[in-house]
Amino acid sequence: MSSSEIGRPALGRPGPGEDGRKAILDAAARAFARNGYFATSIDAIADELGATKGRVYHYYRGKAEIFLDVVVTGMRDLIAAVEPIARQDAPPGERVYRMARVHASLMMLRNHAQRVSVQALEMRSVAEIAIHHEVLADVFALRRRYEQLFIDVVEEGVRLGDFAATDSGLVVKSVLGALNWIPIWYAPGRGRDDVEHVADTFARFIVNGLKGS
Repeated sequence: MSSSEIGRPALGRPGPGEDGRKAILDAAARAFARNGYFATSIDAIADELGATKGRVYHYYRGKAEIFLDVVVTGMRDLIAAVEPIARQDAPPGERVYRMARVHASLMMLRNHAQRVSVQALEMRSVAEIAIHHEVLADVFALRRRYEQLFIDVVEEGVRLGDFAATDSGLVVKSVLGALNWIPIWYAPGRGRDDVEHVADTFARFIVNGLKGS
């Protein structure tokens, strides 16, 4: 899965530096989140960036490539933040709490990019997205990899008696569904204290549910 390695671009041409690509992706995420895929043009992304569209085309051939790179980058960010927690030598309940808390925090602190990831679930059948089938395959592989991090910890907790016996795959899908919906309703800019409160509330609710309490 060469294009799924953390830190590598999913699409686009080589550029003079990853800072330039990141600036484009950040601007594109804001534009896509605000206007939706179809109403966002390369011109709109360039305007959001405060540059000419030539700068955008230096890295990307078209809007679909940018959209998918936003999605893949968002998934890599989640994996990079959560996987080390999942691998720690700590009780499963503590790990799930911290994994869920970090996930929820990223949904709020990187709200625009994560809103685009939610949009991607509805966009995969759009022709200009679907032609990038290899990248779409990588997106789904990254999603499965991320989901499995939670499944493994939940199953460990069940084996140890920390969590109630459950269908771990189904439970994790519901957990991630709730967490992934945060950027849809959360209004960015409400302050770090609010982010901490929301993330803590979600994480505690998830762990208590797994314990059957």
